[in-house]
Amino acid sequence: MSRKQVTLADLAQELGISTATVSRALKDYPDISPATKKRVLELANKLNYRPNSIAAGLRKRESKIIGVIIPSIVNHFFSSVIKGIMQVAYEAGYKVMLCQTDESFEKEVADTRAMFDSRVDGLLVSLAHETDSFDHFKPFFESNVPVVFFDKVPPTLDDVSRVVVDDYKGAFLAVEHMIQQGCKKIAHFRGPQSAYTSRNRNQGYIDAIKKHGLPLDDSLLYDCAHITIEEGQSFAKEVLAQHPDCDGIFTITDAVGLGAMIALKEMGYRIPKDVALVGFSDWEISKVVDPPLSSVSQPSLQMGRQAASILLEEIIATRDEVDYANKNVMLDTKLQIRASSLSKELAV
Repeated sequence: MSRKQVTLADLAQELGISTATVSRALKDYPDISPATKKRVLELANKLNYRPNSIAAGLRKRESKIIGVIIPSIVNHFFSSVIKGIMQVAYEAGYKVMLCQTDESFEKEVADTRAMFDSRVDGLLVSLAHETDSFDHFKPFFESNVPVVFFDKVPPTLDDVSRVVVDDYKGAFLAVEHMIQQGCKKIAHFRGPQSAYTSRNRNQGYIDAIKKHGLPLDDSLLYDCAHITIEEGQSFAKEVLAQHPDCDGIFTITDAVGLGAMIALKEMGYRIPKDVALVGFSDWEISKVVDPPLSSVSQPSLQMGRQAASILLEEIIATRDEVDYANKNVMLDTKLQIRASSLSKELAV
């Protein structure tokens, strides 16, 4: 699709007045009549016009800046994604404006508005866990500003590009591995089910359990609200109190897995002989803890580069008023098997 942002000239042409009059009306100058101000403001609101705060790019209708909204910067996965984005952006002569939502829907809405008001040429977004409504992206869509989602993407928006990893397959292989290593009762510390990633990982867990004929017990599912180490610690203590025969735990992320590991050690459980552990994301620290944590690795750098490349293609197409097709890219995951989930018969 062809995309462009609304400018002062667009408003002026639509209203049949000069750009200077439009500008003065928007700034509430006293020499502009109330009727004209009303007409200008109504059209500006209708077309989602926002003043361009980057004057240098106004003449070209581009800022040479792309916006990035992510849930967390202090996270190995997202820091690697950002690195990939910046590599591609800087190679193409673009700078990056970055916002962190801390998994807050409210912050995501505010950050999205700030990006729009700053006239970024395009937007890259990984949704917050709390996000289940997407109206705050409408100004971008209605103003034909390219938006590409990555990692945590909206399930109900079809006409956008997205880059994800195969969360389902990664989770399925992780749980199947634990079963093949001798686990009979596996708990899943999952993420909020409003999130695309969490739902797919949860479904991978469920389908692996079903495939191997193990009982599917909803009481073995624990919902992380914030996906933290502390939740991993708390749920590990809870699941062993409720299910003393639980012999495996699959966690939504490595952070939760490391929390579970801390709690299991505190309670005197041997990993993996008593309880096996597998996480997701393959943080660097997972390789050096004792025992090293098995985890599903994600190509985070590749995700960042791929998402940025697609966005730049759409920005260029928008600038040149050329039609383009949205892209849906799924990157593969890989199970990294380490000592935390090795065969229980071989564990000492």
